[in-house]
Amino acid sequence: MSSATSDMMKHLSSTILNNDDLTLVKTGAPAYLLMIDSLISKDPENENLLSTASMLYTAYADLFVRDVSRSRKMADKALNYANQAICLENKNACKLKSKPFEEFEKIISTMKKEHVPTLFALGNAWAGWIMANRNDFNAIADMSSIELIMQRVTELDETYKDGAAYLYLGTLATLLPPALGGKPELGKQYFEKAVKLSMGKNLMVKVLYAKMYARMIFDRKLHDQLLNEVIAADPYVPGYTLVNTWAQIQAGELIESSDDYF
Repeated sequence: MSSATSDMMKHLSSTILNNDDLTLVKTGAPAYLLMIDSLISKDPENENLLSTASMLYTAYADLFVRDVSRSRKMADKALNYANQAICLENKNACKLKSKPFEEFEKIISTMKKEHVPTLFALGNAWAGWIMANRNDFNAIADMSSIELIMQRVTELDETYKDGAAYLYLGTLATLLPPALGGKPELGKQYFEKAVKLSMGKNLMVKVLYAKMYARMIFDRKLHDQLLNEVIAADPYVPGYTLVNTWAQIQAGELIESSDDYF
């Protein structure tokens, strides 16, 4: 990819992430996604472009897409891009999803620090794919694979994206109730680690901590404390303004439903 194209991608991504107008991003981002598809068609072996596309498709679907079939379609594309990227970076990692778990585990264990961005993009897209297919037991069964990926990311560089891998690990640990294999206390440890590493920049950390853990164990004090901290925070943080704006909306909705839930 040319330097000019790289700069354009960087600036466009920054513009989206630093925008507080959710409606504008929702209506404008699809054109950007189509542009990325076009760039990939011209340069299909550019792993950085593939990883970027995967991350953006996952983020857009998570924030804005509520139609189930459309969400699944976007999740499929994001995961496909992430799989292509990691295959280009490590030939042993091609078709990871179809490999036996022991072989999968061995391949992930060989990943190095330079693989972290692509590895994280894969875990991110796979998590989005599971959420889009959460009514499918076979999809839920893939949770252990994502957990392995994000654990490897923390081993190689736990500060990557301000500790975002711990946010995924915390969410995975609290996605199911204890009776079905959920691990709320382990999830709490992961969320606390994510809070520490994010240093208050990513407000979604505390929203998910409240939503996934505090609600699961019926700890209203912690729940309301976390959410009120989110609501009171300044959302304008470079790289996080869009996510933080959405996090504050979610925090307000969760606070409003506290009486009914608890």
